[in-house]
Amino acid sequence: MESINALTAIDYSSLFIASFSVLIGIKAIVSLFEWLFDKLGIETKWMRQKREEHNLLIQTSKGLIELQKKHEEDIIKSVKNNAEIRKDIKNLTDMFVQKEIDDMRWEIINFATDLSSGKTYNRESFDHILRMYQKYEDILNKKHMENGLVTESIGYINEMYRENLKHGVVQ
Repeated sequence: MESINALTAIDYSSLFIASFSVLIGIKAIVSLFEWLFDKLGIETKWMRQKREEHNLLIQTSKGLIELQKKHEEDIIKSVKNNAEIRKDIKNLTDMFVQKEIDDMRWEIINFATDLSSGKTYNRESFDHILRMYQKYEDILNKKHMENGLVTESIGYINEMYRENLKHGVVQ
């Protein structure tokens, strides 16, 4: 029972202060030894490990800086390449649209020329040409272009279509 009473009688604040003082003293002694070893040029295993970690940290930092520079260069190249790709795609799209316009124009004009030469067509052929003309006009409107030769040809095709319907030639 006396031992239990002795434990309850311990002054814990004094124990805490004493423990803290001992730890500060140990830290001071370790710092003193580090300073002394540093002045004498003696390197301990702990000091060598600390130096190696420091060198590794510096090396890693330099590597990260190089990687960041490389990343920025890659981004700049990527942006340039994307711009070139967009330009090429736009050029290809414009070329495709121009070819499509030319093909439609040629087919409509050729159809009108064949009609004026006396060739006969069925209703499906006339419907196909009229639908193609509508697509042709839609493309021109989207591209803010103007219709040239095809206006006269489609007028003639419409006139011949109505005339052939009257006379029962188109079926």
